[in-house]
Amino acid sequence: MPGKAIIQLPIIKVTSDENIRTADVLAIEEPLEIRLEYGPVNNRKVQNVSVTMRTPGYDEELALGFLFTEGIIKQQSDTNTIEHCFIACAENKENVIQVSLKEDVIPNLNNTERNFYTTSSCGVCGKASINAIRTVSSFDKAALAENQINSEIIYFFPAILQTHQEVFADTGGLHASALFDSSGELILVREDVGRHNALDKLIGAALNNDMLPLNKHILLLSGRASFELVQKAAMAGINIIAAVGAPSSLAVQLAEEFKITLIGFLRGQRFNIYTQPQRILLPKYEDSY
Repeated sequence: MPGKAIIQLPIIKVTSDENIRTADVLAIEEPLEIRLEYGPVNNRKVQNVSVTMRTPGYDEELALGFLFTEGIIKQQSDTNTIEHCFIACAENKENVIQVSLKEDVIPNLNNTERNFYTTSSCGVCGKASINAIRTVSSFDKAALAENQINSEIIYFFPAILQTHQEVFADTGGLHASALFDSSGELILVREDVGRHNALDKLIGAALNNDMLPLNKHILLLSGRASFELVQKAAMAGINIIAAVGAPSSLAVQLAEEFKITLIGFLRGQRFNIYTQPQRILLPKYEDSY
């Protein structure tokens, strides 16, 4: 469920002409601890698996999406309940959420010895190595239906997303992940102060709606395309990613490995295709080289 995502604070706005006492709206950033309960009924265990800085709201989707994209669980039906623990902190905020797995589900905790602490700016901080986070998708990329979209439809994605970013419109301080279909219709949007959290929330929502694999959808990222975002998209079976910002070199390498079409610098009526261009239907122009 959506939570309180913004806060209004008094500020002094300074210009070359005047100083004005006014108010500003900021995106809320708070920690969320994700706990996992698992094991047989007579020997249940609770383990802390992550602390992430996030914007409150859709915490259940965030926890579910995180456990799935990190390969800890395989599907939504592995879970029994996902609930806040209501543990009192400084201001009694709901900053601890516990995911209870079914008794016969054995979570993949091989990599939980690595530090799962993540910040709003970097979802890979503390992870031991690239090999440790190269999670393998349960979806066979060769078996996924080929997805194609007209390039002229892609041009409109950022403008469509912007009209649905309610918190960003107020604060200018949130990332967003969105799912479109090949006709350009917006299917899902999630926002968060952390770009990786926004995508985990989106994939968590898709899991809850039994939409996976997402091989017939296009993922739009409001910022840059990092390695971890491509990895999470691959886990959900996504084969076209469009980013408003730049991709990293490692994101491009991983997209090529997973046969994902990766688009960057989607601004106005232009973008760059870095991998697997066959899914983008382009106008008939002669190559410039």
